Amino acid sequence: MKFLEYTQLNRISDFLSHLNLGERTIKGSLEAYSCKHTGTDKRLSLSLEHEILDYLGRSSDTDSPSPADYLISRSSRKTLIYLILTLYHMYPDYDFSAVKAHRFFTDESWDSFEQIFDAYMREASKEWIETNGGSSLLEDLYKALDEASVQYLMTNLLYA
Repeated sequence: MKFLEYTQLNRISDFLSHLNLGERTIKGSLEAYSCKHTGTDKRLSLSLEHEILDYLGRSSDTDSPSPADYLISRSSRKTLIYLILTLYHMYPDYDFSAVKAHRFFTDESWDSFEQIFDAYMREASKEWIETNGGSSLLEDLYKALDEASVQYLMTNLLYA
């Protein structure tokens, strides 16, 4: 994976890095990465894939439902592997080698997450409008994400 510099995304990330909303503080960051694996990423990805498959092979059909049940799907395993690889790149001072993929789980239903996210973003939007003169935080965020995706695709097409 490679970090992709994108000014608009950095501007929103800076805004969200320590946003004080009174009772709440948002500490977030937005970064764009390519999904093309480097040598180290390939080794870690394969290691995680084998660890997940070994874990799934050892769990019996009689076991109670596990948070790892969704890992049966290849696309879910890939998503989790990308998450762990991204953590390695975002926090290079931390060692994630002891991370066990089956220990990840979903904490909220999508609807619950969406309600919490919308509530926080509504509060953050008020601050964004005051700071940035009337533009919508979510519109700017989605536009920046779309443009970063297009930039990534164009870069890959040029160097493919």
